[in-house]
Amino acid sequence: MIIRDEDNKVAETKTKTEIDDRVVSPIQTDNNYFENKLRPVVLEEYVGQSKIKSNLNISIQASKKRKEPLEHVLLHGPAGLGKTTLANIIAREMGANIKITSGPALEKQGDLAAILSNLGEFDVLFIDEIHRVKPAVEEILYTAMEDFGIDIVLGKGPSANSIRINLPRFTLIGATTKVSMLSSPLRDRFGHNYKLDFYSLNEINNILKRSSEILDVSIDHDASTEIAKSSRQTPRIANRLLKRVRDYADYKNSNKVTMDIAREALSSLGIDEIGLDHVDRDILKSIINKFGGGPVGINTIAATTSEEEETIEDVYEPYLLKLGMIERTPRGRIATSNAYKHLGIEKSKV
Repeated sequence: MIIRDEDNKVAETKTKTEIDDRVVSPIQTDNNYFENKLRPVVLEEYVGQSKIKSNLNISIQASKKRKEPLEHVLLHGPAGLGKTTLANIIAREMGANIKITSGPALEKQGDLAAILSNLGEFDVLFIDEIHRVKPAVEEILYTAMEDFGIDIVLGKGPSANSIRINLPRFTLIGATTKVSMLSSPLRDRFGHNYKLDFYSLNEINNILKRSSEILDVSIDHDASTEIAKSSRQTPRIANRLLKRVRDYADYKNSNKVTMDIAREALSSLGIDEIGLDHVDRDILKSIINKFGGGPVGINTIAATTSEEEETIEDVYEPYLLKLGMIERTPRGRIATSNAYKHLGIEKSKV
């Protein structure tokens, strides 16, 4: 059974608020009913990340045989690749309850202590954006993860006393898009450390096939492939595009999503054949047209495109880097020949 801790919802950040209306954004939005509906619930249904699935399955089965909690798990990688889904699957496979919170929601030590003290034996605690946990709060995690206990200080000054509160054995699952921002002491306390990578075209097609069956959408293989190519190799975006294409098909009174319907729908959304939208193209054009292709600093790009630095680094850059459209250098970002070619801009020889 899976229980969500409604008192500890993932905190809404400014970055998320600004981009939640962007169809190809990998960030999960508040309106996530359909996203949750499409989530796989067991490892067998989870498409992609085959090595991670295999290793997790071995560890889960071994832990169940020993009647022990699974060692703490760290999941990291770009947004939208299935970290939250995998956390829920781990809890279900272990037959455990799961409580969900986030780094920004844990403002003080008492917030975390309250959650930890209410966990049951073998429960799973999932902390999203764990890299944003404050140092003072992080200190409690050390003893909780290693010794299944927390130290509480009562009183102040010379009369202060420290007492140990024993905790049930539990599994902490942390998720982050910025593993480099985790402190070494925290990172070293995770027994499992898995990096989720972008999905292949075939894997995205399999995800779309499963999602279309759940949504009762009839779709051609060619149309599915077209959506997959525009999904930025990210399941969350693929499912979001499928729903928008389905809307377009209904608008056109078509009982099936064809290649033409898919292309027209994606075009109306401003999404090209490799998944770039107007924001991605604005970033590339800004580097090329205003700064001669770079190098240019991220703060300058943010100012010229009216986007925040964090938004560009977390949301737009990972896929542009994956495609080889931009390069990071010590002096700033550079637009590559791939960017010029995709935008149809002739590279200056000067």
